Amino acid sequence: MSTLSTSSSTSSSTSTAAGTASAQHIATADEKSAHNYHPLPVVVATADGAWVTDVEGRRYLDMLAGYSALNFGHRNERLIEAAKAQLDRVTLTSRAFHHDRYAQFAEELAALCGMEMVLPMNTGAEAVETAVKTARKWGYRVKGVPDGRAEIVVAENNFHGRTTTIVSFSTDEEARADHGPYTPGFRTVPYGDLAALEEAVGEHTVAVLLEPIQGEAGVLVPPPGYLAGVRELTRARGVLFIADEIQSGLGRTGATFACEQEGVVPDMYVLGKALGGGVVPVSAVVSSREVLGVHRPGEHGSTFGGNPLACAVALEVLEMLRGGEYQQRAQELGEHLHRELKLLPSGAVREVRGRGLWAGVDIDPSYGTGRQISERLMAEGVLVKDTHGSTIRLAPPLVITKEDLDWGLDRLRTVLAG
Repeated sequence: MSTLSTSSSTSSSTSTAAGTASAQHIATADEKSAHNYHPLPVVVATADGAWVTDVEGRRYLDMLAGYSALNFGHRNERLIEAAKAQLDRVTLTSRAFHHDRYAQFAEELAALCGMEMVLPMNTGAEAVETAVKTARKWGYRVKGVPDGRAEIVVAENNFHGRTTTIVSFSTDEEARADHGPYTPGFRTVPYGDLAALEEAVGEHTVAVLLEPIQGEAGVLVPPPGYLAGVRELTRARGVLFIADEIQSGLGRTGATFACEQEGVVPDMYVLGKALGGGVVPVSAVVSSREVLGVHRPGEHGSTFGGNPLACAVALEVLEMLRGGEYQQRAQELGEHLHRELKLLPSGAVREVRGRGLWAGVDIDPSYGTGRQISERLMAEGVLVKDTHGSTIRLAPPLVITKEDLDWGLDRLRTVLAG
């Protein structure tokens, strides 16, 4: 994959107002599609590595990477070649038949996770729904919880997706409002509060579902020892520990999984985003034979889950992760990223959090909302995304060069200085 270098034309050719072509695309989208997103006014036409180009030819440094779906950059050559080769063979069989990429995919993903079995889906939300169903089924069939009484403990400020069941245990009213009646069976506790978790786990609890680092909440890192405490508590109480590593996993934090950095192995990983390399949607639940073995034919499935094209791309992702190059890169560049972020003016920045190539930056509201800061950065040629008021998230592709990362950070300093 080629790496595009920065150039003086990037910022000079970028303006705050969308060009004519962009404006037309945006106007049509506003008229013809539901307004369930509020994207920045940039219309991407091409992309390569850590850079994207809009329909007017303006280039931007992508510091979001599809919320970690593009860990390996846009149009990564290895992943595109894997997809092209599979497109010439077979793309879909459904799970009604076997295909020749599935067994290898399941075997290699289980091995990467140190687990025994895999259940593939497509999107992250589907994988979380699968984890919820699996935990409940395990609770009834293995743990012996009375039918209909299974409970799952979750954390405040979680983001696990937007299905009806998932928003039922969300504390984000924007995601939750007007979608009731809500699915029962969940108890919510403060994130990072081990005592509250211990109190919430009862005789009918089948699982604790957590993000090792909460992404949508602003890249919130739990206090040291929290995840280890969760692991000890769940093991002692006979409860499954489910780690949603959809955003934090597969290299983002400087390790294959964020749980690794706390010395923790959960009972179940929930994976997605980067597993499809930014090429196709691929997600999976990975666990032990005891847990995933509760499923029987016809009880759960997906037409596209584990399809040949998805498996071919995911197999290349697994091969890329096996050598540890991307994890090391995220760790080293992440250390540099966080050193530089700590040097931002304290009057402008209230707090910086994160791990690896992942950071949440709380901007003082007097400097603008997170949306306003994102728009100003876009005008400087850098794409980020806001969350929860005045917080911006930085999650550049793991393939970004140090020079390009520094260029993006310089643009952030420019915006804050302005």
